[in-house]
Amino acid sequence: QVQLVETGGGFVQAGGSLRLACAASGRTNSRYAMAWFRQAPGKEREFVAANTWRPSTTYYGDAVKGRFTISRDGANNMVSLQMNNLKPEDTAVYYCAAGSVADTLPERYTYWGRGTQVTVSS
Repeated sequence: QVQLVETGGGFVQAGGSLRLACAASGRTNSRYAMAWFRQAPGKEREFVAANTWRPSTTYYGDAVKGRFTISRDGANNMVSLQMNNLKPEDTAVYYCAAGSVADTLPERYTYWGRGTQVTVSS
């Protein structure tokens, strides 16, 4: 089993920045793809970003390209999401996920954190 814990959510005004972190523990595997998803009330879970370790490749959802950056610290089993120029539509619960392949579909990921709330005011 792999446990994922997200931190760093909070309240920010539009145009501001937040940095989320996800710490992995348990039977971690550096070959896992790590990803961030988000889910707003009444909406489906949405792909935000994903990273593969070696080779290091990153993927972004269209809604966040150019504003969000995913990064990974394999030695410390952590993945981060730097979010800049935040918009009210970015408000959601953000989840960290791990799986054997990077994919935009949440069902392709095996392990999930409990999520952290991000609220962006206009």
